[in-house]
Amino acid sequence: MAPRQREKQGTKHMHNKSEIREAIGEGAGVLRLEPCWVPRSFMIPGRRLKLHPDDLYAFGAHRGGINERWFSSTTKASNGPLTLPDEGLSYIRMKGGKRMLLKEAVETAGDELLGAAVMRREGGWNLLCKFFDNMGPIPHHMHQSDAYAKLVGQKGKPEAYYFPPQYNQIQNNFPHTYMGLEPGTKKDDIYRCLERWNRGDNGILFHARAYRLEPGAGWQIDPGVLHAPGSLVTYEPQVISDVFAMFQSEVEGRIVDWSLLTKDVLPEHSKDIEYLIGMLDWEANLNPEFAKANKTFPRPVKPLDEMSAEGYCENWITYGTRYYSAKELTVFPGRSVLIKDAAAYGVILTQGHGALNGQPVATPSMIRFGEMTEDEVFVTADASVGGVRVENPSTSDPLVLLKHFGPGNPDAEPLYRSAKEGA
Repeated sequence: MAPRQREKQGTKHMHNKSEIREAIGEGAGVLRLEPCWVPRSFMIPGRRLKLHPDDLYAFGAHRGGINERWFSSTTKASNGPLTLPDEGLSYIRMKGGKRMLLKEAVETAGDELLGAAVMRREGGWNLLCKFFDNMGPIPHHMHQSDAYAKLVGQKGKPEAYYFPPQYNQIQNNFPHTYMGLEPGTKKDDIYRCLERWNRGDNGILFHARAYRLEPGAGWQIDPGVLHAPGSLVTYEPQVISDVFAMFQSEVEGRIVDWSLLTKDVLPEHSKDIEYLIGMLDWEANLNPEFAKANKTFPRPVKPLDEMSAEGYCENWITYGTRYYSAKELTVFPGRSVLIKDAAAYGVILTQGHGALNGQPVATPSMIRFGEMTEDEVFVTADASVGGVRVENPSTSDPLVLLKHFGPGNPDAEPLYRSAKEGA
């Protein structure tokens, strides 16, 4: 299905609360979501998101290849003047093929999806989560803090990474990420890099340290920290914001325009190199124990023996901040478990098949653009608190799913405190 056809098929009116309640009731609190694909003109697709090879340029070659899939998204993609009206937005698919935007459902009946307390506090589903999949690295860049982002009418942007093993059997061209700056780097060193912008490679990576990416592990990247994500398929919970500043002028032979350094800077500062360097969190970038402070490993949600006896294993894979959190749930073959959480969440399967509250779920091997799958759902707050019955009928294959939570998940608060305390 071509993008323009998909646009025409979109919802044309606001759905009322009774329709949304009907959708919630159909799935016992589990809403089925359509795949949401996003192209990027400045990256080369890594070809591991299970999208059919003929559909990698389904938006048109002029838009670039599809290298991202967004989950439970109420955030429109920011892809320039050719961005489609619903690009980046997730659709709920109901029985009979009826559909509605998740964004519209939250705006109309957020209390029914997220809970009244979350809607009062957050005003919506303030989370963007995605897979990104590139053949090579992204340029060394940073995301502004709240203080700098506010000046251009946006939010600061922390983000987190997790590398699902099921999507990383092939690691592509550069399974490393440059993060931060080498201890001892001076601001004058970065000043000279920015001065050399139009001479090709500005040399900023000579002042950075690369870390080999590890499937099954992750990282936390705070605002103001330079990073150049490598070529593993990355599961990325993040704050709803598209602020960034590219500090690398050339990557893999491709020139990065100065405008990508200054796109989220007030015009009067667009040539002010001292101001641009001032956006960096210098202490965090030069931390001699950067990996110790920012690398994350799975943490069991309960004692392993206790979970194993019940037929599953669940780990925190993203934690340490109030802005978002995520878990990886594995249900063993032939087992059925009731899983309770304290907040609404989105789900993407990475392995196996089964059911959530009776709704069939399955991991696809190949997806055609515009076609429906059974690997993504959204779980409402009431269903989450009451418990979701997760069934794995396979005799051999585990059922594995990733669960992404928005801001202020009460279950994640102890990990936020322990992370800040260095536990």
